[in-house]
Amino acid sequence: MNGEKNLDVLLKSINPMMNEGEYVFCCVQDLKGLDLEWIVGSIREQEGLTVVLSRQKADEQALTYSFVSAWITLTVHSALDAVGLTAAFSAALARKGISCNVFAGVHHDHIFVGIEDAERAMEALKKLSSI
Repeated sequence: MNGEKNLDVLLKSINPMMNEGEYVFCCVQDLKGLDLEWIVGSIREQEGLTVVLSRQKADEQALTYSFVSAWITLTVHSALDAVGLTAAFSAALARKGISCNVFAGVHHDHIFVGIEDAERAMEALKKLSSI
């Protein structure tokens, strides 16, 4: 099934869901000692492999991080080529002074916000979907 492209439909259907736990971004040179099941997201950069995983697993592996985040999933099935969704939710969060880091999956968008901003981010996203 193809994802939704219509921005009005996407915004009305984002249905944000808070995932349990605290998540961190770590840069590693390789995956030695890391179980792929622990990794929520990753991207290769020139400096190394950025992995997102639970704070607990990062601490257990003595990985370095500086940003502790909450993970929010927009449960609407958005198309990867949908236009405007990321701009709309990032603008809604920015208006509340909330920084966000975004990963797009095949089915959903995933937003990482500072752990201290989690509840305010959920409120802003829910409000966005009621417009």
